[in-house]
Amino acid sequence: MEVKEVAYPARNTVSTQNELTSKTTHVWILFHGMGYLSRYFLKYFDGLDPERHFLVAPQAPSKYYLDKHFKHVGASWLTKEDTELEIENILSYLDAMMAGLSLPKGIKLVVFGFSQGVSIATRWLARRKILCDHLILYAGGIPEEIKPSDVVHLNDHTGIKVIVGNRDEYISLERWELEKEKIQTLFKGRAVVEVFDGTHEIRKELINRLP
Repeated sequence: MEVKEVAYPARNTVSTQNELTSKTTHVWILFHGMGYLSRYFLKYFDGLDPERHFLVAPQAPSKYYLDKHFKHVGASWLTKEDTELEIENILSYLDAMMAGLSLPKGIKLVVFGFSQGVSIATRWLARRKILCDHLILYAGGIPEEIKPSDVVHLNDHTGIKVIVGNRDEYISLERWELEKEKIQTLFKGRAVVEVFDGTHEIRKELINRLP
C-alpha cells in the first residue's frame, strides 16, 4: 500500500467577539481545547470589557460528534497521525487569519491556549516567531520539540502565565513536575504559575483577572 499527500485549497471558520475600534487595547487569540467549537469557547471570555478587548477564536479543523446521539459537535487540533502535516496546515490557516485581521499598531496581543490549545499556541509562537505582550497557557502541555531557542524572540516585556487546577484529572503530579521543569527551561524563570483549587476547567473568575 502507498500513501500519498494531496494539496488542495481549504477553508475554515474563525469566531470573533466585540468590535475592533479605536478604543480597543487588547486583541486575544484564543486556542480552544479538544471537544470545543470556537464560537462556544468565547463564552468564557464575555466578562472582559467589550470596549477594550477584541476576541479572536480560531477553529480546530477536525470536527466530530461528541456523543452517540450525533447531536453535539466538538473539534480537535491534532492527533498522532500525520502530525507534522497537520501542524503545517494549521499554521497556514493561522497565517491567513492574521493577514485578514490587519491589526493596528499599538494593540497589545494576548495569546491564550487551553488544554490541547496550549500545544497549538506554543507551536504557532515558536514556528512563526509571533511577538505577543501576554502568553497565557491554561491546563495544557508544551510540546516536547519546543526548545529555548524557539521562544527567545519573546522579549522581557512579554508577560507569561501558566494556570492549572490542583485536581486536574489530565495532569498527574509526575507530569506536572516535568511540565514545571520545561516551563523553567523555556522561559528562564519569567513565567508566573497560578495553581487554583479545581479540575480541568476554565474558571471565568480567573479569566476576568487577565491578562
